Amino acid sequence: MAEVEARPLSDGGPDTDPDPDTGPGPAPAGNGHGDAGEQEVAGGGGKRTDDFGVETAEEATEPSEPDINELCKEMFTKMSIYLQGELTATCEDYKLLENMNKVTGLKYLEMKEIAVNINRNLKDLNQKYASLQPYLDQIGQIEEQVAALEQAAYRLDAYSKKLEAKFKKLEKR
Repeated sequence: MAEVEARPLSDGGPDTDPDPDTGPGPAPAGNGHGDAGEQEVAGGGGKRTDDFGVETAEEATEPSEPDINELCKEMFTKMSIYLQGELTATCEDYKLLENMNKVTGLKYLEMKEIAVNINRNLKDLNQKYASLQPYLDQIGQIEEQVAALEQAAYRLDAYSKKLEAKFKKLEKR
C-alpha cells in the first residue's frame, strides 16, 4: 500500500524541505526532519496528525524481528506462569481432597470401632438375659403361686370369720 501524506505549505523554514536522501515522502521517525506534531502510531500502522490537524496514512509494517521474539518470549513466560499457577491450584485441590479422604477414613474407623463395641455389648446383654431366663421363669412361677396363696388366704379368712360368727351365735344360746 502506498503511503500518502498531506504536508503543510512551506514557509521557507528548514523543517519543510524534503530530505534529499529519502525523497519527497514522509520522513522516518526519529530522523529529525519530520514535522514537530507528527506521532508514530504503535504497531507501525494507522494514522498520524501533524501540526495543522491533517491526518496522514502510513503503510502498515510488521514489527521488527527482535520485537516479535521478545513478545513471544514474554508471552511464553506469562503463559508458563499462568499454567504453573493453574497446576499449583490443581495440586492443592488434590492435596485437600487427599486430606479430606484421610480424615473421613479415620472417622469411619472410629465409627466402626463404636459399632463393634455396641455389637459386642449387645451380645453380652443377650447372653446375660439368656442366663437369667430360668430365674425369670422361676420368679414368674413364684408370682403365680403367691397369687394363688393369697386367694386361698382370703378364702380362709372369710371362712374363719363365718366360723367365728357361728361360734358366737352358739355360745349365746
